[in-house]
Amino acid sequence: MAKSINQVILLGRLTRDPELRTTTSGKNIVNFSIAVDRGGQDDTADFFEVTAWEKLGDLVMQYLGKGRKVLVQGRLRQDSWDDKETGKKRTKIEVTATDVTFLDGPSDGNRQTSAPKSASKKSEDVVIEDIDDKPIDLSEIPF
Repeated sequence: MAKSINQVILLGRLTRDPELRTTTSGKNIVNFSIAVDRGGQDDTADFFEVTAWEKLGDLVMQYLGKGRKVLVQGRLRQDSWDDKETGKKRTKIEVTATDVTFLDGPSDGNRQTSAPKSASKKSEDVVIEDIDDKPIDLSEIPF
């Protein structure tokens, strides 16, 4: 018998700034939505609500804003409830993110935030001065 799979991968742009909520137990939840172009002749897109929990949500809240391009990996979740006004059954499908990849820099999007210093740390260039032109003896290589 095959296992069940619930996985979705979406590439799009945020349609609004992320919104932060906190559960009664103190966990952070960040909600945002993305527009995914259909790639056809017309300018249509599909819109998806995304939820990111705890550390992932904190990163989304800190670095993403409306217009930023992201790759979201996650699973679909369906909620259902009775509408208080009409009494009708309502459903909503959203993506619970397991990974969010930031695809453009803050200057490419609309939100102007700076990356943390540890993320923008430049590596030191190593300069090797003692290079000679002698051929390499392959018998000295240990593998």
